[in-house]
Amino acid sequence: MSCIPLVLGLALGASSAAAAPHVPVEQYQLKNGLTVLLSEDHALPVTSLEILYLVGSGYERAGRTGFAHLFEHLMFQGSEHFDHEYFKPYEPIGAAVNGTTSQDRTNFFETVPSNYLKLPLFMESDRMQNLLPTLTQDKLDNQREVVKNERRQRYENTPYGMANWYLSEALYPPDHPYHHTPIGSHGDLTAATLDDVKQFFQQYYVPANASLTLVGDFQSSDAKQLIDYYFGSVPAGIRAPRPNPAVPAPRAQHLQHTDDVPLPRVWLAWHSPALFAEGDAELDLFSAVLSAGKTSRLYFPLVYDKKIAKEVNAYQDSQALSSMYVIEATAAPGQTVDALYNALIEAVKKALAAPPTDAELQRAISAYKKSFYGRIEAVQSRASTISNYFLHTGKGDYLQQDLARYTEATPQKVFEAAKRVIDLDHATRLDIVPGKKEIEPAVAQAATPAPEAKGAAK
Repeated sequence: MSCIPLVLGLALGASSAAAAPHVPVEQYQLKNGLTVLLSEDHALPVTSLEILYLVGSGYERAGRTGFAHLFEHLMFQGSEHFDHEYFKPYEPIGAAVNGTTSQDRTNFFETVPSNYLKLPLFMESDRMQNLLPTLTQDKLDNQREVVKNERRQRYENTPYGMANWYLSEALYPPDHPYHHTPIGSHGDLTAATLDDVKQFFQQYYVPANASLTLVGDFQSSDAKQLIDYYFGSVPAGIRAPRPNPAVPAPRAQHLQHTDDVPLPRVWLAWHSPALFAEGDAELDLFSAVLSAGKTSRLYFPLVYDKKIAKEVNAYQDSQALSSMYVIEATAAPGQTVDALYNALIEAVKKALAAPPTDAELQRAISAYKKSFYGRIEAVQSRASTISNYFLHTGKGDYLQQDLARYTEATPQKVFEAAKRVIDLDHATRLDIVPGKKEIEPAVAQAATPAPEAKGAAK
């Protein structure tokens, strides 16, 4: 059943209470523990498959950062029954294929014409069960260098690109899963051995630690038979326990780094509620009140009125264990970093003086709903949405509850969530100012040997 007519109907004035489109999600589990989530929709002759593994950078052990992201790359290097570049069979059919890694999970997805559904099912099942026989030292060395170059391009050689790295290290202690970002360090990537990565694969890339989401043009009865055929015989493995660290106590700290940038930029950051926890959605909405549009509470005084900032942005960076709330501003030409910081603090204080107005909140909710419906319309983004619902809530069918977090928000609830988190006396302040670029050496000193892994699947 397609949700598109329902989405179009909403634009004609449906109420918030009836806003969520009906998206069928069937959830079941194979005997080996693989969770399957099916959302049948015949609006377009395409199907999207997503495999999500419960492993991200938050599951890595000391001295071996970057492994989850490294494996995202290694998974595209061929498996026992197709030992070639993974993208090759998809190119002639115009498929969309990729993968991503976060602190909390790794996902791989393929969107194909629906008559080619067997192709991604075969390819994903073969690399889940048969990657290691073809994983060679040459492949590891090659992809290790690819990941290092990606780090250089996305972090080290991008203006302000190390900001998230600095904030993660400042907000979380070294033993916290979020202390480092998914890209990893040059030293740890250099130290990784073939045995290390094989052990990592055996522990995490198994059916019991994965979910399979299928969205689009298929018959559920046929899809179930195919999924069982391709995945049912894969050995189960063990589901990885989710880390459960305490959220660090808030504290005031000020960091300053230099970069080859034209203008200073300031970040203010705090720990905030985890994804789907109370306050998470409210902070999303308050971010729009602060910085979405020229009349927003931070943009207007800083960019339009005083012209002390060139741009300003606020956002809730939601994650499974705890989130990060961030306000950032870039100085206008001729302004110093301290002048920008002082003006930003004054503007934030004024923004926190009163709850959002009804008009401000409704604009924020409307903008969120537009984004939400867009994610549900497209098969690939719907598959990712359903996969993430299962990852974080245990239920793929969480659409109604998720949207209600936003549509049922009130100005007072949004205001209370903001006041709980945005504590200007206990903010992490990061300045990046013009100067010599600071980067980690391309080859770090020898990494500390990693402790033995525990609980690896046999």
